[in-house]
Amino acid sequence: MKFTKKPITIEAFQFDGDFMNSNGDYYVPEWAVDAYKQGILYFEGPDLFIRTLEGIHAVSYDDYVIKGVKGELYPCKPDIFKMTYEPTPDET
Repeated sequence: MKFTKKPITIEAFQFDGDFMNSNGDYYVPEWAVDAYKQGILYFEGPDLFIRTLEGIHAVSYDDYVIKGVKGELYPCKPDIFKMTYEPTPDET
C-alpha cells in the first residue's frame, strides 16, 4: 500500500549552532526558547539535543527543529525537510 502525507502546517527553524545573537537576544521561535528553558532542548557543550518520547536525539548543524501537530519537537535533516515541507504562502 502507498500513503500520502496529509497536508498539515508545522513550525520549524534551522539550527545554526546557537539560539542567541551576540547581544544575548534569542532569534529562534518563542516555543523553542520555552523548550530550552524547560530542558526539552538542551546543549552539552556546543551540541544540541532534544528530549522526545522516543528518547534523546542529537541535532546537527543545519538540521531543522520541527514542532509537530501535538507540540512535540524533533530534528529533521535538511534534505528530508525540503522534500517534505514548503513555506506557507504567508511566509514566503
